[in-house]
Amino acid sequence: MGRDSILKAIKQHKPDLLPLPEIDGARFDDDVNLLDIFKHNVTLVGGSIKEIDKTLIDQEIKKQFPDAKSIVALAEASSLGTISVNKQTNPHDLATIDLAIVNGAFGVAENGAVWISEKESIVRVLPFITNDLVVILSKEQLYLHMLNAYDAISTRDRSFGVFISGPSKTADIEQCLVIGAQGAMSLTILLV
Repeated sequence: MGRDSILKAIKQHKPDLLPLPEIDGARFDDDVNLLDIFKHNVTLVGGSIKEIDKTLIDQEIKKQFPDAKSIVALAEASSLGTISVNKQTNPHDLATIDLAIVNGAFGVAENGAVWISEKESIVRVLPFITNDLVVILSKEQLYLHMLNAYDAISTRDRSFGVFISGPSKTADIEQCLVIGAQGAMSLTILLV
């Protein structure tokens, strides 16, 4: 069978579309401390997290990453940037980034994930190509479940966005955990 005949056969045998299930989000509401759960789960997935006064952000980042030289700082709360980026930046030019500092739109307590869109990262590859990633996040911007998070992004512009939970990791090679396999070696969340 040629490519065209395979695609034609697939189109002819597509299953009927089914409606999405109705989910009562209220059934998942819990009276819990979102901040405590979020902090616990960020740590559980290998990230680090610290509550900090917004005026101390640069001081804390310098303390944690004293050797970082090539820094992209897209968060307004940081003035540590040594490299500027914009929408026309060639992603290949970012191959030597030591540290990226971005804002997070919101966090998800159930899995310690942070939503980062193209608005926060400007260059899609930035959160993945950097050695270390720092996300500045308002502790007022937390959701309990992914169900809530999906509701929050359902009306967004349909551009790039990603949930990041901890540093890049994989354990599929001989069941050995490798940190930084496809992205940042570390994820630090600074809660303001």
